[in-house]
Amino acid sequence: MATPVPARRRPPARIRRQLPYSPWLFAAPGLLVTGAFVLYPFVSTLVNSFTDRRTLLPGHFVGLANFRELLHDDMFWTGLRNSTLYILGVVPALVVLPLLLALLVQKNIPGITFFRSAFYTPVVASIVVVGLIWVWLLDERGLVNSLLETVGIGRIGFLSDQWLLLLSAMAVTVWKGLGYYMIIYLAALANVPRELHEAAAVDGAGPVRRFRSVTVPAVRSTMVLVAALSSVAAFKVFSEVYLMAGPTGGPAGEDTTLVMLVQRTGTGLTGRVGYASALSVVVFVVTVALMLLVLRADRREES
Repeated sequence: MATPVPARRRPPARIRRQLPYSPWLFAAPGLLVTGAFVLYPFVSTLVNSFTDRRTLLPGHFVGLANFRELLHDDMFWTGLRNSTLYILGVVPALVVLPLLLALLVQKNIPGITFFRSAFYTPVVASIVVVGLIWVWLLDERGLVNSLLETVGIGRIGFLSDQWLLLLSAMAVTVWKGLGYYMIIYLAALANVPRELHEAAAVDGAGPVRRFRSVTVPAVRSTMVLVAALSSVAAFKVFSEVYLMAGPTGGPAGEDTTLVMLVQRTGTGLTGRVGYASALSVVVFVVTVALMLLVLRADRREES
């Protein structure tokens, strides 16, 4: 005789009434924070970009006047040039160098923990502290120029020459970001099967050939991620250039980046909030385009 299956008890009516909206109660704090500090500022910036609003004035709708003004603003093109050069100088280094660094610190040898911590220390250091340290090092009377003068090379204007200042800021960005992306690569390298390296070694492949044929294909998706993250961060660079070039953006403002231009234009009692919002919209569009280009290049490579 078959054992009767007990009837499934329905939950109490009070619990049934709470089920439809109970999950939203758990998500509400995160949604409120996202709405207050992400969605609202984004919508507000988008709306202000079509107005002539100033810091103490509400402004009026002007349509595309701010965006048309961008096309005739020399400082906008200077900022766009510097931000683009920053990507070209920083991204390749932050894609390749952290991978090589991760390969070096991946091995479990005595004292390797110290080097891992040392390489990661710049990541947790304050960007203001890091910027000031590098300013002291590269100043006309700083440590680097003193050493150069001692060996007979002479002092170099790292912070007074337009291009050397931009290259110095790039070096600071790369130095500070090495440890962060090294950790990402370490996580990816941990998932690469050792059997692939052993098989390649049996076939006679040397370290360089194993790196090209085994390591790079295995972490290619991580390289794309690093390229996307570093591209967006490089295009939106502010602190490094601001600390090393000053509020004016270097000699005659020639080292100004787009984000520095947004800060300079939209702040103060007479700040042009509407025009700065239009600049911010351009920065947003370009960063999204950069990410889409990187992802599309990755898909094309896979196909």
